Amino acid sequence: MTLPADPPPPKPKLTAEARRAHEAERLKIIRLRMLIGRALSERDLTTPATIGAALGMSPGAALALLSRKQRREGDLALLEVVASRLGVSGLT
Repeated sequence: MTLPADPPPPKPKLTAEARRAHEAERLKIIRLRMLIGRALSERDLTTPATIGAALGMSPGAALALLSRKQRREGDLALLEVVASRLGVSGLT
């Protein structure tokens, strides 16, 4: 018979400042994805191969970057590079 494992320690709560920074980054990512998607659509780049070529990455990686729901470390920087590569502006 085994004893139950100790419960994991509770996650530390984010400070108000950290929550605001996290939310601001999340909104920037959403806006960039929308702007990039619009730019790709205006250029009639709709297949994974053409999207990947336009973004300078593999088709799978490009589609994952533009469509994943969970944010990953470095997504904002990648999206900013892709936006500048496409000449997309409008994000303040």
